Amino acid sequence: MSRTFVLLIAGYLALAGGAVGIMFINGMFAAKSNVDNAERVAHGLAIYSEHCAACHGADLKGDPDWETQRADRTYPPPPQDHTGHTWQHSDAELFDYIRDGGERFERRAFKTAMGGYGDVLNSADIWAVIAYVKSRWPKEFVAKQARANFLGGLHNH
Repeated sequence: MSRTFVLLIAGYLALAGGAVGIMFINGMFAAKSNVDNAERVAHGLAIYSEHCAACHGADLKGDPDWETQRADRTYPPPPQDHTGHTWQHSDAELFDYIRDGGERFERRAFKTAMGGYGDVLNSADIWAVIAYVKSRWPKEFVAKQARANFLGGLHNH
């Protein structure tokens, strides 16, 4: 075997191993937001009601004009049900957004009004909120979002 061939195989195996590792880690995140864990979902409802519903709505519908950018470049709170875009993000992205706020995800043309809750909510609380929100989506959207978990949500729109 030529040295180049061996190096190519080694490189491929390293990339494949890294990809499997990323998928495994993201799968662990998905387990923390299991919509079938009734206790976690109930805890998430309580946390959501106290900290999220004022902006995103008790019914998860968000602001009716959530897609219209305001003069200050922010957008109104989006829905957290399946009619918004939350399901397009991995659990890891959702966790980071809730914990750190949207500022770290901002693009030049977009400014977030959502601050982080990492000083208010602990990790278990944040995972519970994610579980609650996902429990309200139709099953096909839970399945679609599972693909974002599998891929790690590397596409942040």
